[in-house]
Amino acid sequence: MNKKQLLAAFASGVLMASCATGGGGSGVVDVAPGSKAPAAGVGIEGRDIVSMTNTMARDIVANKRVVGDGKTPPRVIIDAQFFRIEGSQPMNRNLISQRLLVELNRAAAGRLVFVGRRHAGMVAEERDLKRDGVTDQASGRMTKAQMGADYRLAGSFSTMDQVQTNTGRQQRYNQLVFELVDLESGEIVWTGLYEVERSATDDVVYR
Repeated sequence: MNKKQLLAAFASGVLMASCATGGGGSGVVDVAPGSKAPAAGVGIEGRDIVSMTNTMARDIVANKRVVGDGKTPPRVIIDAQFFRIEGSQPMNRNLISQRLLVELNRAAAGRLVFVGRRHAGMVAEERDLKRDGVTDQASGRMTKAQMGADYRLAGSFSTMDQVQTNTGRQQRYNQLVFELVDLESGEIVWTGLYEVERSATDDVVYR
């Protein structure tokens, strides 16, 4: 076998090995939201976000300090602007706030009014167009100002990590605290606590 034949045989072998291993990957596994995933670790995961937001929505709607008498629905801002990440795990804060907003809106069934403060710029632009006569007044409903809010979500995510040096086993205590703050007085009218502690020999990487 000459040099050219040897190179061709080598290239063919590498290609076959790559195909056989699938590039080192594995088959895709569908995971139902709220269930434990194959790539589970010691941190906060999708199943925790599903569980905590469901619990929070039920708890807030059941709180008469927040909902009131039902005659004048309080206005609430549910977003992640005042949610602090103080733990060792990176986290997309919007995953929590947006899911809570959806679940709370569904559970409240009109007993709360939700203010989209993150959309204030978009609303201001449209209001200016209407008032400058560039556009008509749509349905004719004009307000003096954008909607103010009674309460806003705040909170924090903290962790405490431990590592057993002789075995490499990791353990993490995860704590998430949520508050609804009265935007006039500063009073905290509702608090929620979600905590989980997990231990594993081989942890996963959270991104």
